[in-house]
Amino acid sequence: MTLSTWSSPERPLSHHEQIVRTLGMEILSGAMPVGVNLPPEPDLLVRFQISRTVLREVMKTLAAKGLVVSKTRVGTKVQDPAHWNFFDADLLSWRVSLGLDDAMRRHLYEMRSAVEPRAAALAARRRTPEQLADMRRAIARMAQPGHNRRSFAEADLAFHVAVSAASGNPMMRSLAAVIEAALLASFSLSSPVDESTLQQEVVDSHAAIAEAIEAGDSGRAARAMLAVIDSGFDRLDLPDPDAL
Repeated sequence: MTLSTWSSPERPLSHHEQIVRTLGMEILSGAMPVGVNLPPEPDLLVRFQISRTVLREVMKTLAAKGLVVSKTRVGTKVQDPAHWNFFDADLLSWRVSLGLDDAMRRHLYEMRSAVEPRAAALAARRRTPEQLADMRRAIARMAQPGHNRRSFAEADLAFHVAVSAASGNPMMRSLAAVIEAALLASFSLSSPVDESTLQQEVVDSHAAIAEAIEAGDSGRAARAMLAVIDSGFDRLDLPDPDAL
């Protein structure tokens, strides 16, 4: 199984993609605040040394990601985050590059809690022997000694991707592929590698998911998956925004 977002060398970005990334990250970071207009076209042409044709394509790309909106006689304005497409692989990778704040980590947790237990339940009914073997290999990698945070997170991610693939639902697998970057960043933050006992507990809890899937027990698989997600989130020790 390949984790294309992280395991493969990144291909060089085209000039167009570099400009899109630069402006996109400036918007995500708040350097270009919500509601303000982007700099006038002449300023952008000079800054990036590009043609009007290239700049128009850049603006179309940013608009497709929900970051900006262009209006005649008004200009191009930064959209409210409610319009930003966080299922866009580029946008999500830029956000990860800037760092996951508490709100983003919580949003990822809430989304995972809604989707991954269902994926595990489906995997218990649909998994193939090969997919179960993928899960077992990922667990064996997690159990190896000598991990750093990144290497353990990669093995952890491989397990969750294997479960999503075993669900038999291509939309769930596609979702996992899109959010791989955010998952890896989040897993690295909650990594248990600094405590050997905790690392073994995490390995065992993932093994419990695989055992339930192998047994064809959908309910147990879903509960085990939710327990893993909850435990990982608890290790982040974030403040509760809903607390009075």
